Amino acid sequence: MGFKRLLASLGAGGASVETVLTEVNVVPGGVVQGEVRIQGGSVNQQIEGLSVGLQARVEVEGPDDTEHKQDIEFAKQQLGGAFELQAGAVHAVPFGLEIPWETPVTMIDGQPLRGMNIGVTTELAIARAVDSGDLDPVNVHPLPAQKAILDAFIQLGFRFKNADMERGHIRGTRQRLPFYQEIEFFPPAQYRGLNQVELSFVADDREMDVVLEMDKKPGLFSEGSDSYRSFQVGLHDFQNTDWAGYLNQWLSEVGSRRSWF
Repeated sequence: MGFKRLLASLGAGGASVETVLTEVNVVPGGVVQGEVRIQGGSVNQQIEGLSVGLQARVEVEGPDDTEHKQDIEFAKQQLGGAFELQAGAVHAVPFGLEIPWETPVTMIDGQPLRGMNIGVTTELAIARAVDSGDLDPVNVHPLPAQKAILDAFIQLGFRFKNADMERGHIRGTRQRLPFYQEIEFFPPAQYRGLNQVELSFVADDREMDVVLEMDKKPGLFSEGSDSYRSFQVGLHDFQNTDWAGYLNQWLSEVGSRRSWF
């Protein structure tokens, strides 16, 4: 990824840090492997701490329905304690950072999802200065159970519209992170009257909540509406369901009641 910027407050001759990821392709529940390389400057310096973490750029809703982007660190791992970095010395620190099960998907069928920004951050604390460095992107691919749901939408003729990450919680789910992902699809012609369908996954190590909503209203998921559906899918027993048939039945039932199609 190239050397990150020098610690600005240290002036010329300060230490620099570089993070190299062994593999940028991961899945929720997996591990991203890498190595942090610290290059000593022209003088000895006291390293107070080194850590790596996962960061996502999410949308935050403000007053008057305004939105802005915010970087949220949602996983962090300390890499050793304090030590003195000798002038010109090089330290290589390997790490394995666990990917939370709720981590949003950033890739589908090898293609990046527009709007997704997730990566590994490196923080070097040294002599009253902190250098957070740059973001080293990672590609988060769907779990097999998630891919089965995504494939069902494609099979029905839905087209990917957009994806985003929003700060907040989806009520009634196992969500623990302070944000969630929405994947939006354009419907095919047979579902006339339907503007879009939004899909969210909230997983743990056993199963996931799948949250679907069509014609989203203001506010966070209008539970109780027939346009909202949440159901659980096991990560290891999802193969026994015809997900395209399941989704088509729900869409057809709602559309029929609303005289959409």
